[in-house]
Amino acid sequence: MEGSFPPLNALRAFESTARHLSIKKAAEELHVTPAAVSQQIKTLESFLEIELLERKVRAIALTDAGEQLFPFMEEGFAKLEEGINQLRRQRHSNELVVSVSPTFAAKWLLPRLGRFYQQFPEYRLRVDACESLVNFRHDGVDVALRYGGGNYANLYSEILLPEVVVPVCSPALLQGKNPIRTPSDLRHHMLLQSDWQTSQPQAPCWGMWLRAAGVEDIDSTLGHQFSSEALAMQAAIEGQGVALTSTALADLDVEAGRLVFPFGHKHNQKVAFGYFFVC
Repeated sequence: MEGSFPPLNALRAFESTARHLSIKKAAEELHVTPAAVSQQIKTLESFLEIELLERKVRAIALTDAGEQLFPFMEEGFAKLEEGINQLRRQRHSNELVVSVSPTFAAKWLLPRLGRFYQQFPEYRLRVDACESLVNFRHDGVDVALRYGGGNYANLYSEILLPEVVVPVCSPALLQGKNPIRTPSDLRHHMLLQSDWQTSQPQAPCWGMWLRAAGVEDIDSTLGHQFSSEALAMQAAIEGQGVALTSTALADLDVEAGRLVFPFGHKHNQKVAFGYFFVC
């Protein structure tokens, strides 16, 4: 059998099943039935004359032979996919795919794209707005603009904007019955925040900002919460409360008069994270 090669479909079925440890998920990924995946794996086992999967009642596991084979299959198909993606990029070499979070795209990137188009008219830009991290090998993305610490293994990253966190609100909240003058005045207003600010331990949140501002008797968990930072900022523009965001995202709305920094820059907080260019 030395030098002969198993059927490619059988190898693909095994690689997907081993990666997911699920025949059902492999079938969904390959757009075939679970029975077809099982048959392909049996074909491969027959070809190699060795069992690759240990079939249990409610689960599957890799045998020692399967464990030995899987890394080679995973790397091999990744290389094939990378080669195909490179070929596609060469065919569309004027297309630049940028992955960026929806809020950063709307508040920072899009207002600046006009200058990019003027300076580089030969390029066609495709903006992929998503919150999840991308795989440069598999997802066809050229560059990413990401918020974090800049420690991305095996990738190049460069700081684009350091993070400076600041409260923002409608100018209307500086007037009226309970005008905002000092951080303590926030007790009379709704605190607005986004999901990511409360779901990640290292993310800048209202609790962190209030402690740094010396205010300890305001419950930061009672405010309204939004799925994206852009929605929290829009709620602030509508006068529904005070949002906590970065100066990079708020600057254009402040310049347009839709938002204000109620405390100026006195209580701005620098954090360890920032916005990075990654490729």
